[in-house]
Amino acid sequence: MIQRFDTGPRMSEMVIHNGTIYLAGQIADDAAADITGQTQQVLAAIDALLARAGSDKSRLLRAEIFLVDLGDFDAMNAVWQSWVVPGHTPARATVQAALANPQWKVEIVVTAATGTA
Repeated sequence: MIQRFDTGPRMSEMVIHNGTIYLAGQIADDAAADITGQTQQVLAAIDALLARAGSDKSRLLRAEIFLVDLGDFDAMNAVWQSWVVPGHTPARATVQAALANPQWKVEIVVTAATGTA
């Protein structure tokens, strides 16, 4: 069975299939915030979506992080490292990318296991 959440004409915010949760790229609600604030907002959005799926950040499998400016890498990582669960860090890639809104500084995509997988 495939479950889709917050489905729109182009994408779903979250899809669950066979015990795996796939999140769409998460971006900050307040695009005027600095990289620290935007990263905190994105990770809070991820927490909320995982909770809706009955999971949490300790069950992350993979993360893909898109930064507009690699000069923000250390500041983003400081927030990331305080958020992830030690010993349960996911496979991860971080790349520099142009995002759809020029005010967005970071977008994060994660895949996680459900609480029942």
